[in-house]
Amino acid sequence: MDLPTPATPLRIGTRGSPLALAQAAEARDRLADAFGLAGEAFEIVVIATKGDLVLDRPLKDIGGKGLFTREIEEDLLSGSIDIAVHSMKDMPVRQPVGLLLDTHLPREDARDAFLSRACRGIQDLPEGAVVGSSSLRRRAQLAARRRDLRFVEFRGNVRTRLEKLEAGAAEATLLACAGLNRLGVKDAPARPVETDELLPAVAQGAIGIERRADDSRAARMLEAVNDAETNAALAAERAYLAALDGSCETPIAGHAVLDGGTLTLTGEILRPDGSEVICDSVPGAAEDGAAIGRELALRLLGRASEGFFDWRRI
Repeated sequence: MDLPTPATPLRIGTRGSPLALAQAAEARDRLADAFGLAGEAFEIVVIATKGDLVLDRPLKDIGGKGLFTREIEEDLLSGSIDIAVHSMKDMPVRQPVGLLLDTHLPREDARDAFLSRACRGIQDLPEGAVVGSSSLRRRAQLAARRRDLRFVEFRGNVRTRLEKLEAGAAEATLLACAGLNRLGVKDAPARPVETDELLPAVAQGAIGIERRADDSRAARMLEAVNDAETNAALAAERAYLAALDGSCETPIAGHAVLDGGTLTLTGEILRPDGSEVICDSVPGAAEDGAAIGRELALRLLGRASEGFFDWRRI
């Protein structure tokens, strides 16, 4: 195989946030270790996306999840980069023609973290407390548990959100444990929230690596760093999301756990105001992840009340 060199590096496309750069560096380091290559055999290429540039409006108002990937995928298709590194929870379930997203690094902690200087958890928040979050899923889940809470928009990178919290823009916020861990954030007042209290976003904590379908060198290299357990979990979670026609406009949570040869997928769908929550789990063989995901989606859809999804057409 024709491996990259410092003179002809493998170009890794990524967003420019500190977390995105940390994830790209992890992908680079794993590939370098797998093939005994120097770090200089790889080039991290920062690509600005609309989702990074427009921070004053909710994602659902400006185009959805694809805003974090469109420009990167265009560069991948054009050959300007060789592979692209993504946070899997940001990825639409449908791939552009000519691209494959079939490599996942070992998953980090998938839980949400509760952050507050004054309170230890959701139930400790005072009556009418303000929570900062741009996540429709988190807001719906919190509203279902605490009808009195108020919400303000929190977008930007991890450090920006922490600064907003410190400045008093909200009494609490929620971030992914994975992002805090990958950035080495030690000074934040963060406490993990167990998945049975707050089910995370589909694919939270997972890094995916995208490639051109006809790039055999990239395919062979990525095979060496692909994590089978994460692959199995995400096959179930993303099939579930696809069957629900999920996007950033949809309050959907889902998390798969592998125990030996058994994979159990738990999912939750909500009305945006938290007034209705439907949750269920489906176990099955690890190799049947996609079928498990579809079955869970059908179960939840079958239990939804009449008009449950009418708000999506407003």
